Amino acid sequence: MAKEVKLEAAGRAHPLATIRNIGIVAHIDAGKTTTTERMLYYTGRVHKMGEVHDGNTVMDWMVQEQERGITITSAATTCFWRDQQINIIDTPGHVDFTAEVERSLRVLDGAVGVLCAVGGVQPQSETVWRQANKYAVPRIAFINKMDRTGANFVRVVGEIREQLNSPAVPVQIPWGQEEGFRGVVDLVRMQALTFADAELGAKVQTQAIPAELTMAAQKAREHLLEAVAETDEELLTTYLEEGDLPEAMLRAGIRRATVAGKMVPVLCGTSLRNKGIQPLLDAVVDYLPSPLDVPAVKGRHPKTEAEQVRETSDFEPLCSLAFKVATDPFVGRLVFVRVYSGELKKGANVYNPRTQKRERVLRLIRLHANQREEVDVLYSGEIGAIAGIKGVGTGDTLCAEQKPIVLERIHFPEPVISMAIEPRTQADKEKLQEVLADLSDEDPTFQVGQNVETGQMIIKGMGELHLEILRDRMLREFKVQANAGRPMVAYRETITESARAEYTFDRELAGKHHFAMVGLLLEKNERGSGNSIDFKISSDIIPHDFRPVVEEGIRDGLSTGVLGSFPLVDVRVSVVSGQWHPVDSSEIAFRSAASMSLREAALAARPVLLEPIMALEIELPEEHLGDVLGDLNMRRGQVRDVAQRDGTRAIEASVPLAELFGYATTLRSLTRGRAGYTMEPTRFDVVPESLCRELMNR
Repeated sequence: MAKEVKLEAAGRAHPLATIRNIGIVAHIDAGKTTTTERMLYYTGRVHKMGEVHDGNTVMDWMVQEQERGITITSAATTCFWRDQQINIIDTPGHVDFTAEVERSLRVLDGAVGVLCAVGGVQPQSETVWRQANKYAVPRIAFINKMDRTGANFVRVVGEIREQLNSPAVPVQIPWGQEEGFRGVVDLVRMQALTFADAELGAKVQTQAIPAELTMAAQKAREHLLEAVAETDEELLTTYLEEGDLPEAMLRAGIRRATVAGKMVPVLCGTSLRNKGIQPLLDAVVDYLPSPLDVPAVKGRHPKTEAEQVRETSDFEPLCSLAFKVATDPFVGRLVFVRVYSGELKKGANVYNPRTQKRERVLRLIRLHANQREEVDVLYSGEIGAIAGIKGVGTGDTLCAEQKPIVLERIHFPEPVISMAIEPRTQADKEKLQEVLADLSDEDPTFQVGQNVETGQMIIKGMGELHLEILRDRMLREFKVQANAGRPMVAYRETITESARAEYTFDRELAGKHHFAMVGLLLEKNERGSGNSIDFKISSDIIPHDFRPVVEEGIRDGLSTGVLGSFPLVDVRVSVVSGQWHPVDSSEIAFRSAASMSLREAALAARPVLLEPIMALEIELPEEHLGDVLGDLNMRRGQVRDVAQRDGTRAIEASVPLAELFGYATTLRSLTRGRAGYTMEPTRFDVVPESLCRELMNR
């Protein structure tokens, strides 16, 4: 109790130990948003359940989300269960919006992974699981859609263990499945739970475990007891001596193992049919960590680089992370923040180490999807938003100026697709540029640039759907009319050999002589390792004053490549020779010499074109398998696996992104609308020489 008083300010409404910051993560169409809607309904946060198929859910509030029945942007809300405050972020499942999941998991303490009882572990399930592993986020698994034909609880638990390499341990088993799904058996309390259909599942009825499930429940409980006991010596001793564990001790053991990442408790139900949600809420409270259970946040001092640690406490210096920027039509620019330590107060100044500036907090907001509730302070462990703050971007740390700290920034994937865009009228030109700047400010995976040769404005994103949504928002939200070209693949270039080149810049410009010589050695790096620049010469050859512009010239050359003005990647550039003149050498000369030297070395190093390769998974009926495989072959696809999955087939393949434009229409045509697919970027591969020549001649 003394510890709580020391950690928490008197004005705090909810103690730190009663807060849960969780995310709902899953593959597209696994039922994340439906699950979140039920959680809000049973906690009393909303009084009517919305349905994704009706386009009236609370969390999918954007017009584009309601029309398509998918989550596009992470929505945050707060609800209460058993006097515990649960801050929920419902994340997208579509790969085009994976950055939303990344930045949400960066600031969450726990997660609920929703999996389909029929589809099991799907491609995006693996992606979000990897992201959760990256940030060491403890999680529980909820196997949804147990009422659907083909539902198989045991198979999905096995897939979590094998494909996700996670210690999945059921804390429930289903009572029936497919059409016969009635409820769940709670292995901790050893009771059967059913959910009254007449009351939309709001009334949970407990009863003795039915005779036909007694043996299965006993076996599953023994497995649970063994799994928990193995993680704790005290529990192991009690279990070996008594052959069982008391309910309170078992529950505490599951919590410790889950928080430590040694266990993933597995629950089941069907969100659409209102079964299994209340036990899931209980599991969130019982097993997922509070801000006090996770390690203290670590960062570095912005000037000395010394490690800084901030404990979760209202009395520590302020430390918070801006993890998302959004534009609200009513309150303007919103910056979503997670407060790790201290208090973020309305009217106070905060310090941004990136810009080295103070920013004033004018309005603080607690979020419920697109509804706003103004507050005077956000305490440690809480998530909220600052309205109207301008100099803060995604990944910035906001802290106390006297005790500065910089937290690790959020890393986002590079865009893989681009298209040209232009305003329809001159009046739209300036507004379009402002809107594009706002959208790229919101979304780090959306980039805006210009084609040097044509002068066209180019937008880049993570996929066709990503760019389509952004174009739709420009028109509907921002009222900007714009014409867009056909989506284009974001190619890259690299080299296959080492090469050396020198270039001398010796010209007269504007009545002044300019001289510089730069010699470079270009070598290939491992695929995906990025570029590096190194100076292997003394300051007598190229003085230190000119080295920054030499590096700028090299980066200029890397950004435009030599084959088709695509960025040159995965190369190591070494400056190995040079010449300068005390009077005639200039920055422009060295920058130009470095850029041209890089170009000549790249041309001599046998450059090749790289294209993004997508991991494609297709679920389809058996009778259409041959047609779809033949079509994939024509698209330069490499089939990795064809699996049997409860009456359907699942094809896993690697296919170049360039071959997948309009694939949804083709697949519907081939299978009479009975197949579905998902895809995500995996790597860049060399473009075949014949296709490369065709691309260069366009």
